[in-house]
Amino acid sequence: MAMIRTSPSEACQERLPHILLWSVLAVVLAGVGSLGVWSLVWEETSKQSSTAPSPASLPVYGTVPDFALTDQSGRPVRRGNLEGKVWIASFIFTNCPDECPLMTSDMARLQSDLAHMADFRLVSISVDPEHDTPVVLSQYAERFNANPDRWFFLTGDKRAIYSLAKEGFRLAIVDPAEPPHSSPINDNSPGSFRGSVDRPSLSSVGRTAAWPQSLRGWLAFIEPAPAFADHGRAKDTLHSTRFVLVDRLAQIRGYYESREQTALERLRQHLQMLFQNG
Repeated sequence: MAMIRTSPSEACQERLPHILLWSVLAVVLAGVGSLGVWSLVWEETSKQSSTAPSPASLPVYGTVPDFALTDQSGRPVRRGNLEGKVWIASFIFTNCPDECPLMTSDMARLQSDLAHMADFRLVSISVDPEHDTPVVLSQYAERFNANPDRWFFLTGDKRAIYSLAKEGFRLAIVDPAEPPHSSPINDNSPGSFRGSVDRPSLSSVGRTAAWPQSLRGWLAFIEPAPAFADHGRAKDTLHSTRFVLVDRLAQIRGYYESREQTALERLRQHLQMLFQNG
């Protein structure tokens, strides 16, 4: 039987449709794959853009009023010294044995982590100004390596400080020297409890039995209880353990329970938002 031989050109012509078919298929598969990758990238980008808050999305809880206090170096400090800066405020006192050192340690970490931000400041205001003189505050600040040009420990007139805490920052604070009939806080203030940004889960709530009867009566109206620093001694001032975020226009932009890690993480996120806003 004679064999029919196919010339190279005829063999090539026979394979050409198969080559074209596979080429087209490869192009189609590559296109589908690229489309899938771009689809995933677009979906992830859309998620990030839709979930990442902008500085404008942070609420404004009012403006910090002007004040006139003295820092640990004996220098006068007013609100104007902080305008144009992003800052965090807290209320402490140097004889506090538990919550205040923890709060100040958290502030020290923020000072270290944000040392590269030239327009960032920290403000710690004493609720026991009769004891916390500039000299005492200076010694306390040194324990936490506070930079006196970036971290102010403030003292001054007690009535002015308590008014600033309650009416300016809208934070919970109780002075044992106050008459029992005086309300220590503004029930509707966002920095106290109802409508607050960070509703606290407090370790101190279960210890209210150690507080004076008058204070327990006040706290019975709180839902939930405010973030008081409870030092276990009735003579001590009870004050909020929240940090307050203030923008360059002296506007309050958030409240954060200092003893809750998730709240501190949220504070750092909101800080970056304000920094990026210029």
